[in-house]
Amino acid sequence: MNTHTNQVVMITGASKGLGRALALAFAKGGARLAICARGDEALQQVAAEIKQLGAEVVAIRGDAANQSDIERFVALVEAHYGHIDVLINNASIIGPSPIPYLLDYPEEDFAEVIRVNTIGPFLMTKRVLPGMLQRRKGSVINVTSEAGNTGYAGWGAYGISKFGIEGMTQTFADEVGEAGVRVNMVDPTEMNTQMHKLAVPDCDYELAEPEDVVDVFLYLASDESSTVNGQRFVASQFLEERGR
Repeated sequence: MNTHTNQVVMITGASKGLGRALALAFAKGGARLAICARGDEALQQVAAEIKQLGAEVVAIRGDAANQSDIERFVALVEAHYGHIDVLINNASIIGPSPIPYLLDYPEEDFAEVIRVNTIGPFLMTKRVLPGMLQRRKGSVINVTSEAGNTGYAGWGAYGISKFGIEGMTQTFADEVGEAGVRVNMVDPTEMNTQMHKLAVPDCDYELAEPEDVVDVFLYLASDESSTVNGQRFVASQFLEERGR
């Protein structure tokens, strides 16, 4: 039996990049998927790929930082599957490209990055947690960044939004850890994605592929990590420790 058979896994921003790679990896593991993204065409393409793998999927177009879209998405998923086992807050944006220094950063763009990257995961987690707490079981996995652990010039609101994710992960983890629910975060490291191209357009070094970093998410969604809470994982280090 696959590790994630019948597990209900919800992934935001699942139409491309890491979100798509995670959705397909969990589908191969036997999970039942719930995915959302703002672009419907690409989202439905991922849903079709999931079905080709023999997995069940609910795919809903929506903004994972919009309260009404979140309510609609989660309510439909709970009605369809009955519960949610795993929430992966993956949806995020980089902001203006090229990224301006903070001194020149437009207020409206700054607020939008924080809305999508930090407030969105807060609202999603807040909506999904009650069901997990009632069942005394569940895993929330937030996607962070090296720029969310160290402030770098030129990473603007994106890095600051990930600092918020790291603090929020630790706070949620401390609040719900004794109730059987765990909240952790993953720095997938720099990946070959459209977002990275916008952030580092002249990148001249090797990047990981999204498919290369999914193992740590699979681990954090599994019973193997049932006692792991409030921790920060770096995908490349996780693979090294596992001898892969």
